[in-house]
Amino acid sequence: MLARTLRRAFLGIAVTAAVSGSAVAAPLSRPSLSILGASRTSVTAVVTAGESGAPAGFTLEWMKASEYDALGSWPSTEDSRLHRGVFVGVPTLNTTDGTHSYQLESDGAAGVELGDLFDETGVLTAQSGELEEGTEYVVRAIANSAPEGEASEPSAPVRIATALRSSQDCTYTQGYWKTHETAWPTGSLTLGTVNYSAAQLLLVFHQPAAGNGLVSLAHQLIAAKLNIANGATAPAAVLLAINQADALIGALVAPPIGAGTLSPASTSALTNTLDQFNNGVTGPGHCGSTPAKRSTWGAAKQFVR
Repeated sequence: MLARTLRRAFLGIAVTAAVSGSAVAAPLSRPSLSILGASRTSVTAVVTAGESGAPAGFTLEWMKASEYDALGSWPSTEDSRLHRGVFVGVPTLNTTDGTHSYQLESDGAAGVELGDLFDETGVLTAQSGELEEGTEYVVRAIANSAPEGEASEPSAPVRIATALRSSQDCTYTQGYWKTHETAWPTGSLTLGTVNYSAAQLLLVFHQPAAGNGLVSLAHQLIAAKLNIANGATAPAAVLLAINQADALIGALVAPPIGAGTLSPASTSALTNTLDQFNNGVTGPGHCGSTPAKRSTWGAAKQFVR
């Protein structure tokens, strides 16, 4: 609800700015959209602005290809089958490609990861959850209305399918663990030097990051530790990132249990490493929707007490 309210507020501001700045402003240049790849629950896309740029950011629209094909065209913005994200500010989660702002200059580009927007900043959306596994989607981009010009025409639609599970030695995302407490292989975890019960970890999971690097790091760290305790094999780089994350967190207590904070700049690299592991981009791959094998206590005890 909050995301929807913010989105409408932004769109209202953008439209007002466009009208007051120039009542006859021409549409901004049409952006282009390319897909870099997909995990089992997300799609990584790159939006490239046209000659006029996207000075007020851009909007992505996506929906299942089966529904798009049944309709034969894009539905109205109020149709529940259509998902939208308004990218207007500064990202702090998915920044490994060098994306530092969604407000683009001429021919500027920004990367986004649909299906992995829960902890992302600079985006207004009511659809921050994961995409469905093994499902084809249709995606398009629009440069937002700005004083420099009206909203652009949509980019050409692009199709991409999320992947299917292929291994039992596999990982789940933080979104899965957040909604499947009964599948947890342990009842407590240590983040930094502080031990949390399952109930406390769930509260941390449901806490929006809102620019607090400690929260976004805690989300991915919890998921990574649950995955390893559940039997997933972690590469050396992921184990190193877990140790570094614990050292960085130290005695800080994650909200809403405590009031600890870390800057996104200090956590983003570790958060991205763990996010890639949990999403199946690195490591053994994503599990899908069926719980994987349980591990022994010996595999989990280094993370819990």
